[in-house]
Amino acid sequence: MLQAVLWDMDGTLVDSEKVWDEVQHRVLPELGGTWTEEDSLGLLGSDLRDAVQVWLAALPAGVITAEALAERIFSEVIESLRREVEFQPGALELLQALRKADVPCALVSASYRVMIDAVLSHLPDDPFDVIIAGDEVINGKPHPEPYLTAAAKLGVDPAQCVVIEDSLTGTQAGTAAGAYVVAVPHFVPIPEAPRRLVVGSLEAVTPEALRELLR
Repeated sequence: MLQAVLWDMDGTLVDSEKVWDEVQHRVLPELGGTWTEEDSLGLLGSDLRDAVQVWLAALPAGVITAEALAERIFSEVIESLRREVEFQPGALELLQALRKADVPCALVSASYRVMIDAVLSHLPDDPFDVIIAGDEVINGKPHPEPYLTAAAKLGVDPAQCVVIEDSLTGTQAGTAAGAYVVAVPHFVPIPEAPRRLVVGSLEAVTPEALRELLR
């Protein structure tokens, strides 16, 4: 029985990874550091507290504090997300179909609440029953805490939930929580595994198809 669907945000619901990539490639070189595509890929799905330490390590010692660096990058990402977001193919349609089918949905993101709010300002109504932000848990992905917390707040069994993710880090978090994971990789390959379906996009995914995964 499908009790709930737990959604990742960055790269899964919206194509915001390119926003992060652009900001990192602009800010870090301006501060005297170096940043590559491989560096960006290595942070996909990571907890933002961990990301700040990686950014800081890419800069000359003492050029900026961790707090100031985080504030600068976060503020530029938020500004961009408030202006415009691009939904991933099939994501908005699946979310709307799940709501019409009365399937509870949670948003479980490594992004902080203020970033989530910027994205949700582009969505009608309140599409999520529960929202878990990266700054509202102790352990970020790949730890299962974010998804376990969402399931607990929804009052559902994680084993009867489907997690939708785009990153290996997020996929590991969903699997560790005991959920069935639908992975939609875009940049980093995600291998097949038990209780995992890897798809090219969400365009052909329906609420009934998700129910079938748990039967």
